[in-house]
Amino acid sequence: MRIAVLGGDGFVGWPTALHLSNLGHDIHIVDNLSRRWIDTELGVQSLTPMDSIQERCRIWHQETGKRIHFHLLNLAEEFERLKSWLAEMRPDAVIHFAEQRAAPYSMKTDRHKVYTVNNNTNATHNLLAALVETGIDAHLVHLGTMGVYGYSSVGAPIPEGYLDIQIETPDGPREQQVLYPTRPGSVYHMTKSLDQIMFQFYAQNDGLRITDLHQGIVWGTHTDQTRRHEQLINRFDYDGDYGTVLNRFLIQAAIGHPLTVHGTGGQTRAFIHIQDSVRCIELALRDAPQAGERVRIFNQMTETHRVRDLAELVARLTDARVAYLPNPRKEADENDLIVRNDQFLALGLEPITLADGLLTEVVEVAKKYAHRIDRSRVPAVSAWTKDIAKRVEHDPEGKRLRSVS
Repeated sequence: MRIAVLGGDGFVGWPTALHLSNLGHDIHIVDNLSRRWIDTELGVQSLTPMDSIQERCRIWHQETGKRIHFHLLNLAEEFERLKSWLAEMRPDAVIHFAEQRAAPYSMKTDRHKVYTVNNNTNATHNLLAALVETGIDAHLVHLGTMGVYGYSSVGAPIPEGYLDIQIETPDGPREQQVLYPTRPGSVYHMTKSLDQIMFQFYAQNDGLRITDLHQGIVWGTHTDQTRRHEQLINRFDYDGDYGTVLNRFLIQAAIGHPLTVHGTGGQTRAFIHIQDSVRCIELALRDAPQAGERVRIFNQMTETHRVRDLAELVARLTDARVAYLPNPRKEADENDLIVRNDQFLALGLEPITLADGLLTEVVEVAKKYAHRIDRSRVPAVSAWTKDIAKRVEHDPEGKRLRSVS
């Protein structure tokens, strides 16, 4: 298949492009490289050194003989160019990663909130409108998030997208299925919730074939393809805005930084290893809906854990110290999370779960590149509200000079 990977320079996009290219697909990355500009804005860099996207594609061709093509394009702002590009390339499938993906970044300031909504919502709608206008019957696979469901305790497994309900009518009770109610916990999660509504409309109105993957938190470093050459290595974020919780714990342990647990650590989250993430996208591509079908929704996760349990696991493995800090997020102190992922298991996914060997691999990568870490960027300080901002801890290591008078 000819596959367009939108946002293919990113944390999940790049290993997905390699994985699908390795399977023999004709891969075209479309990206505006905004994630690299955000690194510049934040004054931080990937833990792992990344070459330009052009050089990464060249190394992949050198190592495998397979080509990955790169196209510089801004989905959110260049609708006519996007439409022309789709009309020319006519991909069989489109994988949509091209959204600002960090909840803390989306909550930093009003400017970051506006940017996240404009970028994410416009990119998704421009893509949907362009697919309709060009008449391309491409399977659209979108990387969403488990966060659209919120993190409250409902005491029942979260289904894959749709909820069975019973409504009362004048003729008696009636069964119906509706989208599982969203309860976004950040502006970023709100944009993913808006994506869902747009997908529902374009599937029913124009017959677009859409799969929406509600993904858990991704952890890990390597896939089989990124191991093939050092310059193919994936980006790896450790900062308080973009670093995901388990990866951040492992990096903190590697550099002797306390493992920063916010609040009670009773927040339960869904997780998936990066290798499983790219495998799930492959499986979703193989199981495309037909025109006229409703949006197909998968819960793309393999296990759930409480944050404090993860911290204790990493602490036992590495002898790190755990530090409990005020929570910069507005969320419940404790929650349960039970999630159904039957569809991927039925398609043949054999989940990679937390194992000492894989955890140690991340620590070893962190130690190798520890000289690239700016410790001042490790704390999570982007607060959800102005009141919460007053109690955020900016110095978890206690290194700031303090008055003794």
